[in-house]
Amino acid sequence: MAQQLKDVRSTQWSNNPGSGAVLLFLHGFGSNEHDLGSLVEPLGLSLPWASLRAPLELGNGGAAWFNIVTPGVPDAAPVEQATEMIWAWVDENLDPEIKVIPIGFSQGGLMASQLLRTRPERVAATTILGGFVLGSSQPGDEIIAAQRPAVFWGRGQQDQVIAPIAIERTSNFLPQHSTVTERIYPGLAHGINAEELLDVRTHVKNQLNIAE
Repeated sequence: MAQQLKDVRSTQWSNNPGSGAVLLFLHGFGSNEHDLGSLVEPLGLSLPWASLRAPLELGNGGAAWFNIVTPGVPDAAPVEQATEMIWAWVDENLDPEIKVIPIGFSQGGLMASQLLRTRPERVAATTILGGFVLGSSQPGDEIIAAQRPAVFWGRGQQDQVIAPIAIERTSNFLPQHSTVTERIYPGLAHGINAEELLDVRTHVKNQLNIAE
């Protein structure tokens, strides 16, 4: 196994929090572990969180979960290796009964879906923001097709970054393998806006049965 992934964490971090679940932020290509932590305050979920740094160093402070060869059609092997690295971090830093709530943007959105598709019993309220799913079958696909766990998939109507073939694949996959809430935000490009964060907040609270 490769090196332990770097991370930043909330001040109330615990290996076994009373909430029974933690937010796990997974950044996009060229970003870093400090990026998505800015979502914590507007989300207002009062859950412990960690934001992981992707393993592939790109220089100038940026990192990636895998190299982009054909946009929207990543090779399975490096994606699966990165997935294993995230699970190694989870196993090292969380007690086995604690669930992760993966919130991923762009490449990180694909990694969020990978966690659900590999160890669905450890995942709650999967959240894919401006991302997509891998084309190769994964170990948990049959399980989630039967259980239909809740997944949030949000993206900007003006997003020109994610290849259409990846959007089409995800549009086919998620309804067959999950109870998907899909939102497309007018005027939004490859980013996250306040309306989307409100929808994510609702998605997570509903899955954890957190009252307003």
